[in-house]
Amino acid sequence: MICLNITGYLVDKLEDPFGLLSGDRYEFFLDLDVDEEDELYSEKGVGLKIIFVSDENGQRLSQYHFFEKGTEKVLDFALEEDEEKLVLQFCKEHLEE
Repeated sequence: MICLNITGYLVDKLEDPFGLLSGDRYEFFLDLDVDEEDELYSEKGVGLKIIFVSDENGQRLSQYHFFEKGTEKVLDFALEEDEEKLVLQFCKEHLEE
């Protein structure tokens, strides 16, 4: 299990210049504090990039990936169900900031 300790974030609304997509999409970048003993740990730091969708079907995580800060290298890890719920709730709470 990955222990998610979110230490900072950025959020940007993504524009759909052609109007092809329903609803709104947001890009979140979460800064994570990962314990040195965790297999996800990197000395450079770890982030989580999320595409968050808010449309007529509700709010959800469309896609996400972990990355190593500085190199932007994608890390092959997935969120567990409880972690995904935590991240979804975080995005909902910080959507309009």
